[in-house]
Amino acid sequence: MNTKTFSPVILVPGWWLGGWAWDEVTQCLSRDGVPTQAVTLPGLDSPTTPRCGIVLADHVGALVSAVRSATSAVVLVAHSGAGAVVTAALDDAPDLVAQVVYVDSGPAADGTVARPDLSPEAVEVPLPPFAELDAVGASTAELTEQMLRRFHDRAVPHPAGPLREPLHLRNLARNQVPATVVCCSFPSAAVRDMAASGTGMFAPLADLADAHYVDLPTGHWPMWSQPEALAAVIAQTARG
Repeated sequence: MNTKTFSPVILVPGWWLGGWAWDEVTQCLSRDGVPTQAVTLPGLDSPTTPRCGIVLADHVGALVSAVRSATSAVVLVAHSGAGAVVTAALDDAPDLVAQVVYVDSGPAADGTVARPDLSPEAVEVPLPPFAELDAVGASTAELTEQMLRRFHDRAVPHPAGPLREPLHLRNLARNQVPATVVCCSFPSAAVRDMAASGTGMFAPLADLADAHYVDLPTGHWPMWSQPEALAAVIAQTARG
């Protein structure tokens, strides 16, 4: 009989992805008895879903609703660009989050705009060619042709609204929530150095009171390339 207890886990996918992206990780976690929910943020459920009018508050509100619906304090898991939405949810309800896990991601700073280059007329941001993702550091290393085909076929254009709005944060208690930073595209030593020097997206890591770094060397999509290893890290974080 499995006597382990776990905090509920909420998995938040990065851009262009729905909850389906976590299927392999969810299977691993469920097998080990970890209560798990993979969310699909508004506008990312189907290519035919209208994305005009979706704003950052819609994404944050959907995640906060999932957090508040849980039976106990949760573990929030952010992949890639979901770091901003998870940061906003932490800002809203830090007392309801036991741990946060950033998967090739990190917390966002107040005032962050994910895509300030987007025009006001843009409704959505399609998945770029894989070569472009690789060129900007979102490595597809270790993804098989079958994985890439599934990614391409199931990806949904990301709503533009949430990507061109600034993040408004007000509650410094968010930085007190223990964090695990899963380092895939960059080794943890490099991520620590970038945080300490205030470099780019990793600068806000320096503000965290309790951050633990885990190396999982693979590409930017470990939920597909290394699902069991990633699930093991998440389960360890969720263990009560």
